[in-house]
Amino acid sequence: MRFIKFLLIFVIILGAIGYGVYHYGTKFASDKIVETLSTELEDSGQIDEIKNTIESDPELKTFVEEAKTADSSKLPFTTKEEATKVLIQKVGISELNNIRVKVQNGSMTKEQVIQEMEGKLTDDEIMALKVIVYKELYK
Repeated sequence: MRFIKFLLIFVIILGAIGYGVYHYGTKFASDKIVETLSTELEDSGQIDEIKNTIESDPELKTFVEEAKTADSSKLPFTTKEEATKVLIQKVGISELNNIRVKVQNGSMTKEQVIQEMEGKLTDDEIMALKVIVYKELYK
């Protein structure tokens, strides 16, 4: 009986530690990613390049401009940190990195990226991402 109590307490403590690591580890990773990417993009001037790319591509421009009319109060998240956390949870860090590499070397098109994200995220989450991108580019 004592062994069962010890085992049960051990499993509960292990579960609590696992949940804490998952919850706070994901938060820590998402905060770190947002901080690193924001700094990198601002320092290298790539934000202007991204903005010009969106402005010159009518399909991307209409995709992002849908965010103008979105009701932010009904979106599942509104900050970069929350968005990153959701992306890490639903897509995964390794998959996001694979997508980034494929886009950089030209083996994945913007349509394929959009299609990939639409398969893993809800419509509300995609709209929330559009709103965040719009705010970041046109603030």
